[in-house]
Amino acid sequence: MTRAPNRSEIAVALFTSAYVSIFTAWFFSKGNYEFIVYVLTMLALMALIGLSLGKAEYPPAILWGLSLWGLMHMAGGGVPVDGSVLYNLVLVPVATVDDSVILKYDQFVHAFGFGVTAWLLHHLLTRHFPDTRGTTTALAFPALAAMGLGAVNEMIEFTAVLLVPDTNVGGYINTALDLVFNALGAVIAVTWIGLRGR
Repeated sequence: MTRAPNRSEIAVALFTSAYVSIFTAWFFSKGNYEFIVYVLTMLALMALIGLSLGKAEYPPAILWGLSLWGLMHMAGGGVPVDGSVLYNLVLVPVATVDDSVILKYDQFVHAFGFGVTAWLLHHLLTRHFPDTRGTTTALAFPALAAMGLGAVNEMIEFTAVLLVPDTNVGGYINTALDLVFNALGAVIAVTWIGLRGR
């Protein structure tokens, strides 16, 4: 069931389309073809959200959360910082694992993004299966599903590594930390949802 988008949805779509267009031009101008894979993924996700507006009735806050995540991701790979990119910026030097520092911008974006994903999945589950509202299932399933989608994201990054030489994706430790922060974001989100529900 499709419907015309409302004003709030149009605002999110225009904002998202604007920054995707700007960063796409930026990536092409810099020869950063790794992130073109992510642009294509973003376009596919935008189409999926747009086509499901009528059935899903996403709250505006979730749509803005998804859009902000996309912007953070694009900026992470496109904004230069200290001879590298924003993704490598250390926010708070909490710990070091091998050559990876915790907490970097990259890890924060992973936690934020898959927290929003868990929130989105909770919304979809409880909207289409209202009997699950307030149950452990309505919290556990979105968290685990968000972690699964986080693993899919790592597969997309792996594809970029295979297709584009000299990517900025990182190695095994980076992948493992990404998965940990995906899970952390998802667990924080469903914990917040559960506490809010009480």
